[in-house]
Amino acid sequence: MKRRTYEEAGVSLAAADEVVERLRAAAESTGAEGFGAFAGLYPLDERRLLAASTDSVGSKLVLSRRAGRLRDAGRDLAAHCINDVLTSGADPLFFLDYVAAHRLDLEQVAELVEGAAEVCRAAGCALIGGETAELPGVYREEELDFAGTSVGLVERERLIDGSRCEPGDVVLGLASSGLHTNGFSLVRELVGEEDFDADLVLAPHRLYLEEVRELRARADVKALAHVTGGGIFGNLTRVLPDGVGVEIDWDAWARPPVYAWLDERGVEEGEQRRVFNLGVGMCAVVPAADSGTGQVIGRLT
Repeated sequence: MKRRTYEEAGVSLAAADEVVERLRAAAESTGAEGFGAFAGLYPLDERRLLAASTDSVGSKLVLSRRAGRLRDAGRDLAAHCINDVLTSGADPLFFLDYVAAHRLDLEQVAELVEGAAEVCRAAGCALIGGETAELPGVYREEELDFAGTSVGLVERERLIDGSRCEPGDVVLGLASSGLHTNGFSLVRELVGEEDFDADLVLAPHRLYLEEVRELRARADVKALAHVTGGGIFGNLTRVLPDGVGVEIDWDAWARPPVYAWLDERGVEEGEQRRVFNLGVGMCAVVPAADSGTGQVIGRLT
């Protein structure tokens, strides 16, 4: 069977890393700090910070449209952005969205926004506005894009930034519903023009607000990593201090069935670890004394 990789599907994670490093200089030239975290922070006053994140549904939207599941794609977007804000310890305040297409279909736009609104209601987050654009010179016929921004608020004393992480701490894994919203350039290559199981492949991105709040109530959460592009290891290392590493026990949890589907289609284990969440959508770093508060999937070294 042919070996299937993300790069062969047109996405280079190495190239993305190079771009990020160049953008870092531009961002830091404006006085921003902490570039590269899941949410950017802005000091509102001496006591509070705003946390903000922007993202899009990405190429999952192509399959969502084919399957008639644009409302779920709206859920994907809001959950993804709000989860990023949660990693700082912030409570979500509001959300804005952006829909662009070759030609706008009002029913499709409504389904996307209604799906996002559903997650925003669950998170107590106001959807305060957005933008729509018809760009026939940019997008192919029938295709569209959906992006959004979430903003939250965190007290300085409640901020989670990973700075207290140390060797011996444990990593807890919060289960994903499946692929969430990453790796879909490769998934689309695997699907091709064939029919596919939408329930298996397009399960909506989980919102982790309540789980994170409950975990913080019973454990000292030192860091949170939202497992998006780059897999578990790639996202965890974004929140750890210099000199602190992590070892993952890849057999510590059960994977959703979609990962067996990837196995059958020739996506090797190493590539899956590098690209997908493998069934863990959020990681929390806590002291070893709090290891009984969740599913332990690894330790800091």
